Amino acid sequence: MLFSGITFLYYFLPVALLVYTISPKPLKNTTLLIFSLIFYGWGEPVYVFLMAATIILGYIFGILIEKFRGKPISKVFCLVSVAISLSFLLYFKYADFFITNFNAVTGLGLPLLKIALPIGISFYTFQIISYTIDVYRGDKAQYNPINLAAYVTMFPQLIAGPIVRYCDIARQLESRTHSFEYTAQGIRRFVCGLAKKILIANQLGELCSIFRASDEKSVLFYWMYGIAFSLHIYFDFSGYSDMAIGLGKILGFDFLENFNYPYISKSVTEFWRRWHMSLGTWFRDYVYIPLGGNRVGPARHIFNIFTVWLLTGFWHGASWNFIVWGIMFAILLIIEKLFLSKWLKKFVVLGRIYVLFAVMISFIIFNAVDMKEAFSDIGGLFGAGGVPLVSREAVYYLSSYLVIFAAAIVGATPAPKVIAERISKTRFGKIAGWTEPVVLLLAVVVMTAYLVDGSFNPFLYFRF
Repeated sequence: MLFSGITFLYYFLPVALLVYTISPKPLKNTTLLIFSLIFYGWGEPVYVFLMAATIILGYIFGILIEKFRGKPISKVFCLVSVAISLSFLLYFKYADFFITNFNAVTGLGLPLLKIALPIGISFYTFQIISYTIDVYRGDKAQYNPINLAAYVTMFPQLIAGPIVRYCDIARQLESRTHSFEYTAQGIRRFVCGLAKKILIANQLGELCSIFRASDEKSVLFYWMYGIAFSLHIYFDFSGYSDMAIGLGKILGFDFLENFNYPYISKSVTEFWRRWHMSLGTWFRDYVYIPLGGNRVGPARHIFNIFTVWLLTGFWHGASWNFIVWGIMFAILLIIEKLFLSKWLKKFVVLGRIYVLFAVMISFIIFNAVDMKEAFSDIGGLFGAGGVPLVSREAVYYLSSYLVIFAAAIVGATPAPKVIAERISKTRFGKIAGWTEPVVLLLAVVVMTAYLVDGSFNPFLYFRF
């Protein structure tokens, strides 16, 4: 079930929020759990049992870890819990990748398992792992299974994040505030995220599909594709995160931000402090720092960075292009830490261009079917293979999507937010405040028309 789908917007969500609102306080987490299971089971009825099994195991191990805290067996329970969670992820997401590469190396022909990937398994696995590790580090275990299950399965962030750590919402699971102000903020944030998805991300996604199907590729078209996909993935994923954060506020939860205008970054290091922040902090706290972080010698520091980014790339998918994508960022980050950062501070404009170009190349690799296609797409940016500079088709689609490109480029900066804040301080701000509900309603009507008429509507991160 998609946030940006008619079924969710006009059937599931109104019923879920109505039942949740009228439920007495002691039953709100139970209500949230039930509707979250319905939401997940809508598209993955079989894998609900897999998710339930991981939650039950996490619940049991959390209690055992706390009960024997300070004893060696507690660490054993923590390691076993993490190993079991990772084994599920490795089996369902990476088994065929390992078999394929084993066959390629050995020349054998072991059959592929052809296992369907459970939606959201990468996200809820990381949440359960963070819970058990945090309990081992001293946090209080959750003895109420409903509360723990509600945390893991919470439908706003279940499928594609942000990765919500248990310690960040533990108190809110026990007691949270529901208010008109929170609800209004949540609705505003949800509608903004929906607009990002439908009005910008979907349109750019269609252009990327048109590029793939085209027989008249040109240098101009390759650059259009690279820029379009870089903007598409940002508005798609940040739009989903906005919707998740907005729904969280309506339900009384404060989810941490996941994006902070990454395309205004002056270095790749800064970019990754602004992009998919929940994943970055997860790897920092559960992999990078335990490995020693930057409190080690230069060689070990480089190894730590390389390890984190190899795992980050592999987390995104069972394909070599994701691994190469992660390694590319590891190399760039290491180069910046060794010597490039001081030059980026001196030449800010060149630094911004470097970041945008590097990120575009990385996302071309990210979106490729394999590395052969990735190299072909990158080569096309520079006319490799005799690709013409311009084609009629590219010019046509550039003129057709020029407004979308302009809106996306401006929308990826803080400019709209700054302008809105300045207007709010004027007399027009009061008028805007009174008319906001009408504007949001009209926006939803327009976006519904797009949904009814359109066909391109998947979320990219559902496949991770």
